[in-house]
Amino acid sequence: MPLKPDSNYFPAFIKLDDKKVLLVGGGNIAYEKLTKLLDFTDKIVIIAPEISEQILKLVPTHNLKYFQRAYQKDDIAEFTLVVVAVDDLDLQKEIYEESQNHKCLCNSVDSTKYCDFIFPSYIKEGDLTVAISTSGASPAFAKHFKKYIREKIPQNIGLFLQEMKGLRHSLPKGVERMQMLEKKAKEFIAKLR
Repeated sequence: MPLKPDSNYFPAFIKLDDKKVLLVGGGNIAYEKLTKLLDFTDKIVIIAPEISEQILKLVPTHNLKYFQRAYQKDDIAEFTLVVVAVDDLDLQKEIYEESQNHKCLCNSVDSTKYCDFIFPSYIKEGDLTVAISTSGASPAFAKHFKKYIREKIPQNIGLFLQEMKGLRHSLPKGVERMQMLEKKAKEFIAKLR
């Protein structure tokens, strides 16, 4: 009999353009999460007593804000998302519980019981984003499956999607536009086979 997943995560792509993200932690795992977040937003604030050189190098490049201190109650108040990248399980629990009061989505690294969302393994090529998740069952599999899928993505996918975006924005809405875009997409995929 198959094992039931610990949690069921709904796959959603969240628009972060106007959302603020809090990253609690300043070490290697925090750096890894930060680089992933930076693929989608730079409205990120970092709070940690110690912040690695790797993270500090990204601060001016992306105009990030940081506070070199411990997390304090209500630091989370203005944020939509918080990523807790610390080993301190008590702090993970505290921030998670506080996030529930503030209606802020929380991810605590390696503690799914303190997570509203998880980081999938993903590929980002221009406008194409492919996310892979095993709901925490095997991050190692997700990592290797990502490599497998990346090899299948055509190198010109970014240009094709830019062309499709241009057509979608320049042509009037309606059945003709939908059919034309559908035909172009089918033809592109057919050439890959």
